[in-house]
Amino acid sequence: MLMEIIPAIDLRQGRCVRLYQGDFSQETLFSPDPVAVAVQWQSLGAPRLHIVDLDGASQGELCHASLVEEIVASVKIPLQLGGGLRRLDVVEQVLDMGVERAILGTAAIEDHGLVREVCQKFGERIIVSIDAIEGFVASHGWREKTTVAATELVEKMASLGVGRFIYTDITRDGTLTEPNFRAIADLIDKTNLPVIASGGIAKLEHLERLAEIGVEGAIIGRALYTGDLDLGEALAVIG
Repeated sequence: MLMEIIPAIDLRQGRCVRLYQGDFSQETLFSPDPVAVAVQWQSLGAPRLHIVDLDGASQGELCHASLVEEIVASVKIPLQLGGGLRRLDVVEQVLDMGVERAILGTAAIEDHGLVREVCQKFGERIIVSIDAIEGFVASHGWREKTTVAATELVEKMASLGVGRFIYTDITRDGTLTEPNFRAIADLIDKTNLPVIASGGIAKLEHLERLAEIGVEGAIIGRALYTGDLDLGEALAVIG
């Protein structure tokens, strides 16, 4: 496969939702049953699922552990999980429950010691999510802007042992516009490590261009739920 197509399942109050530009006040409910959604994406050929605990991201602690465990038990494809993973014991908890990859966001900015420790202990099972607004990283569920440039954070994280990144342009996320191709390409130019793109993906042409840029995977949320993108068709074109 040229590039992994990864459906996103965002969890809030036990439901599957999507936010607009990460804004918690602009929520769309897509299903009250995230487990059924996970099973559906698997049945359509998804190679992997991207799970985000939105409540965890905003509160700073894992809020949907039992639901994630239920999803793990219900599908055979690997999962990657982010949202509220800011302590070693919590990272260990989600990996022990069967999640393949743990995603660090806020911790990557605020706790470099934790990043170094989990990378030493878990290697490629750790991903850092680079969530940016106009090139600068945001934290705490995307609600706090920082003065840290996305490219600067990638270089620092790589020096701590991080081997894979997710890049999300927050202003594109949930908008069905298009990815920030220039920012993604710039990031790939800065590192030889795998980059997964997220935010604004709405058309097959977007996926084809991302594959040309050289991303390892593409996380798709709203476009799959609205039908703007068909997962089977996307897999057939990119696979």
